[in-house]
Formats: sequence, C-alpha cells, structure tokens
Amino acid sequence: MTEEELNIAFDNAYERACNTKIQLPPDVMLHFYAYYKRATHTEGFFTPSGDSELRNAFKLNAFFQAKNLTPKQAKEKYIELVNEHITD
Repeated sequence: MTEEELNIAFDNAYERACNTKIQLPPDVMLHFYAYYKRATHTEGFFTPSGDSELRNAFKLNAFFQAKNLTPKQAKEKYIELVNEHITD
C-alpha cells in the first residue's frame, strides 16, 4: 500500500470510528485513541485534553504504550482496529 493509499484508508477508518453507534469497551477506545494520536501527533510532548485527571492518565498511558510505533504502523493498527470492531 502506498503512503497515499494508507492515508486515504486511515481517513476512512477515522470517519467510520467517529460515526459509529457501536458502544465499544473502554480498553478498545484507549487503543483507538493511542493509535490515532501516535499516527497524527509526531512532534513534541503531548498532553491529553479533558476534565478528568484519571481519564487523562489512562489516555497518556495508552499513548506511551504506542510510543515505539511509527506513524505508519500506528495508522495500520488503527485501520485494523476499526475493521475488527466496527462493522456498520
């Protein structure tokens, strides 16, 4: 898959994930979050947004767990996760 094809597939997967009505478990949502952020946030330190310190801690932990992935690998993992969990 070329880089352009990967970016198109990633964008399509992101749209599917954003528009799904499926309630996914929190651990799966954290994987979505981590892969998306790793794929799109490539420079500097990252601080999760949100009002809940506990939720932000889980987000940051998930992001750190994906730190060894390249943005390309994170996009591929994100697409796989969408295809696995979102069937609508």
